Amino acid sequence: MTEDKSSPVPGEARTADVRPAPQADPAPLGLAGFALTTLLLSIINTNLLKETGAIVPVLGLAAFYGGIAQFVAGLFEFRRGNTFGATAFASYGAFWMSYWWIVTHVATAGDVHNAIGLYLLGWGIFTAYMGVAALRTTLAVLGVFVLLTITYILLAIGEFQGGAPPHIWTEVGGWFGIATGLVAWYASAAAVINDSHARTVLPTGPRGPERTRAVRG
Repeated sequence: MTEDKSSPVPGEARTADVRPAPQADPAPLGLAGFALTTLLLSIINTNLLKETGAIVPVLGLAAFYGGIAQFVAGLFEFRRGNTFGATAFASYGAFWMSYWWIVTHVATAGDVHNAIGLYLLGWGIFTAYMGVAALRTTLAVLGVFVLLTITYILLAIGEFQGGAPPHIWTEVGGWFGIATGLVAWYASAAAVINDSHARTVLPTGPRGPERTRAVRG
């Protein structure tokens, strides 16, 4: 057997360094893509922005930033072994891509407000049980899921009431959507800024078990 001359100890073979390379956290990207797309659509839902073409930038964001970028963040969460993050980001990335497809085809589909209501209600149910899982995350992330569940339910009710022009339930859902987007944006900003400064600059609240301990004293 030939001796490994590169080994620091004579007669011993060099042991390969099998430590995994450090990976960036994909969560801030996923949260940012979700936040901006949600904010712009929610402003339209509140009926504050009445431009006839206002939906066009939303569709661009839904396809690429809220959609593809967020979906990719979910795939990287799979690689990191984060079941919650992977399920959330991949699912909401797919939501935004499906939203883009639906809106671009709805003009030729006829009356679909009840079907869209069911679509939104289904996402509300999904978000609700993800909210239960979010109890083990930070307070900021939990806030996103609580607000988003309410948003989906209100938007679903608005669709069941007849859809466009925006029903009062849709407008209220838009305001909750704005709150959802802002909290998601804060969570994204906190993750990026805290990581780059290597300390807590923007607090996100304690994680689930820490909140429980705090309550118990």
